[in-house]
Amino acid sequence: MASLVCGILVVCMIMVPSLATDYTVGDSSGWALGLDYTTWTSGKTFAVGDNLVFNYGGGHTVDEVSPSDYSTCTIGNAISSDSTGSTTIALKTAGTHCFICGVMGHCGTGMKLSVTVKAAGSPPDTATTPTTPTTTPATTTSPSGTNPPIYKPSSNYPDSASEIVSPILGALFVTFVASCAMAVLL
Repeated sequence: MASLVCGILVVCMIMVPSLATDYTVGDSSGWALGLDYTTWTSGKTFAVGDNLVFNYGGGHTVDEVSPSDYSTCTIGNAISSDSTGSTTIALKTAGTHCFICGVMGHCGTGMKLSVTVKAAGSPPDTATTPTTPTTTPATTTSPSGTNPPIYKPSSNYPDSASEIVSPILGALFVTFVASCAMAVLL
């Protein structure tokens, strides 16, 4: 009995990583000038374990930067940088992650992306969009030095199936762990 329960636990552990989502930044247009990445992120919920896939031509970079460098389009202080034309960023931690093109002038014309990453299994936040507007010039900020978040109407509907399935699998996982512990004790 214990081996059956443990076997089911292993199957559940294999299934959980498959809930991660790969988001192709800018969809078919990719990481390029002239796109509104605030609109692109609208309605999307990013979670730990998801991936951002940047596809772009030569003459661009994907630089992960601090929120302050993002808001001012400061180049040269990147946390990480890539210019291979196909960059996949694994979202490993919850919080705000900011990306700009490190080529002079590109960020200021809107080639910047900010996403708020939720912890795996967190309930969706349907009250806010996780980005700062990209149409505001880099030199314009609010008195506090940061751009305010954009709010959207709340919805009672999840953004994706993983927002429904993930909590269920989490509960099943905890149940199986408890069952294994009980089977070992008995």
